[in-house]
Amino acid sequence: MRVESAIDELCQKVWDGGRVTPAEARRLYDLPLEELGQLADRRRRLARADAYDGRGPEIVTYIIDRNVNYTNICNVYCKFCAFYRTERAPDAYVISLEEMDRKIEETLALGGTQLLLQGGHHPGLPKQWYLDLLSHIKNKFPQINIHGFSPSEFIHFRKVFDEPLEQILRDFMAAGLGSIPGGGGEILVDRVRRRISPLKATADEWLEVMDTAHRLGLKTTATMMFGHVETIEDRIEHLERLRQQQDRTGGFTAFIGWTFQAENTRLRVPMVGAHEYLRTQALARIYLDNFPSVQSSWVTQGPAIGQVALAYGANDLGSIMIEENVVSQAGARFRMTVRQMRRLIEEAGFEPHQRDNWYRLLN
Repeated sequence: MRVESAIDELCQKVWDGGRVTPAEARRLYDLPLEELGQLADRRRRLARADAYDGRGPEIVTYIIDRNVNYTNICNVYCKFCAFYRTERAPDAYVISLEEMDRKIEETLALGGTQLLLQGGHHPGLPKQWYLDLLSHIKNKFPQINIHGFSPSEFIHFRKVFDEPLEQILRDFMAAGLGSIPGGGGEILVDRVRRRISPLKATADEWLEVMDTAHRLGLKTTATMMFGHVETIEDRIEHLERLRQQQDRTGGFTAFIGWTFQAENTRLRVPMVGAHEYLRTQALARIYLDNFPSVQSSWVTQGPAIGQVALAYGANDLGSIMIEENVVSQAGARFRMTVRQMRRLIEEAGFEPHQRDNWYRLLN
C-alpha cells in the first residue's frame, strides 16, 4: 500500500470517530499542523454532539475560580518547579484561615464558584489540619466547590498519615472535598518522572489515586506537562494510560495539557513553542476519544494561542485565574478577565458560557 493511501485511510478513520492506536497516533503527529487541527476539530464536534441539548459543538465554556496554594513548603524538589520552598526558607508559608477567607470572599465577589486548592508536599502538617481547613471552608462558604489536592499530594498524605488511601479520600470527602485536579501528572512514564521529579508519586500511584477517587464518586481532571525531557512516544504513552483509566471508570471530566515553563527552575532544557503545543493538544483530542472535554491552556500560551486552540480540539478555556502562583513563578504570567474571555470565545465563532466543575452551564 502506498504511504499516501495509508495516511488517507488513517485520516478517514479519525474523521469517522474511530479509535486510534499508539502507532497510528505517532503517524498523525507528523501531519501538517493545519490538517491535524481539522481532524481534532472534527473530533471535538463528535465528542460534544450530544452536550447541552445538541448545542455542544457551538458552546465554549469557562469557569471562575481561584487557584489557592495553601503552602509552598515541599520536600520533593521537582526540577521543573520554581514555586517550592524548604521549611527554613524566609518566604516559606502555610496559609491562615483568615487569609483563606479573604481569598474566597474576593472570589465570590467576582462570581466564582470554585476553589482550586493545591500545595507543596509539606512534611509536617497533620491530617487534622487538612480536615479542619476543608470543614472551615465548606461550613463558611457552602456554595464553593473545593477542587483540591492532586494525586501526588494524596500519595504524600498516605506516607505521612500512614493510612490507607481510600480512608484518606473518604475522610476528605466527608470534610468537604468535592473533586480532584489532575496536577502532578507531568508525563506518566516513570523513566521521565525519575529525571524531573524522582521523589514524587510514580505513574502507577498517580493513576491509583484517580481510580480510587472515581470509584468513590469523585470526578477529576487529567493533565499533561510536556516539552521537557520526554519523547513524542512518551506523550502518547501518557495519553494511552489516561484513556485506559477512563475506559475503566469514566471519572475524568476533562484533559488539560500545557508546556513546561523554564524560568527560575533547575531543569535546563529548551522550551517548545505554540506550534508544538497546538499539535500535542490536537493529538490528545483525537486520542482521548472517551474524554468529553479538552481545555485550552491560555495560562501558559497566552490568550491569543488559547483562542487558536479552540480550533485544535479544545471546547473550554478553563479559568480566568484570579490567582495563580506556580507557573507564574516559572515565567508564565498571563491574566484574563471574564469580559476578555467571553470576547475571545465569541471572536472564534462560539457561544461563551460560564460552567461549574461538572460542566453544567451557569448562564
